[in-house]
Amino acid sequence: MTAQAIIAKVQGRAVPLRGNDIDTDRIIPARFLRCVVFDGLGEHAFEDDRLGLKAKGNTHAFDDARFRGAGILFVNKNFGCGSSREHAPQALMRWGIKAIVGESFAEIFFGNCVAIGIPCLTAGEASLARLLDASEKHPSTEWTVDVEAGLVKGTAGAQSVQEAAVLPQGPKSQFLSGRWNSLNELLLNETGVAAVAAGLPYVSGW
Repeated sequence: MTAQAIIAKVQGRAVPLRGNDIDTDRIIPARFLRCVVFDGLGEHAFEDDRLGLKAKGNTHAFDDARFRGAGILFVNKNFGCGSSREHAPQALMRWGIKAIVGESFAEIFFGNCVAIGIPCLTAGEASLARLLDASEKHPSTEWTVDVEAGLVKGTAGAQSVQEAAVLPQGPKSQFLSGRWNSLNELLLNETGVAAVAAGLPYVSGW
């Protein structure tokens, strides 16, 4: 195993997704949880929402050609609420999302994102309104999510947009040190784990 990458900045275009309380069942419907591996989940992200809007003659942001290839997701309040399924951040990552900026996140969803290297930064309601508006009006804008500085910035049209967006100190330190994957940390310290295990009476002799 090798050390995980340091994640100090994420750059790319953004896809705006409006609405509070978007739960994990909407992010990836339950019928897709039967998969053995996560490969292929990206194409089914928001599938029911996308189909529902299409039936009404509307287009979901994840189907909008203007946002194809975007790597940053702008959202509102309580994103990722509902069940704790890890398939939700996995589907977003496989769609192409590398960072999320929102007003707030469900705790387990947030933790599942950290575990796969997706920083979820929080910003105020007014800041998100400006980011959502700017990304909708200027979809070609290249944004920078600066984990270290706690900023989201980009030049949307002729206007420079910069908003404060932060991470709690713990996850922030994990991303900046490249130690955000707990399983990888164990595998990198296999010798130490084996030494501890050897001293445990219920493990010794197995």
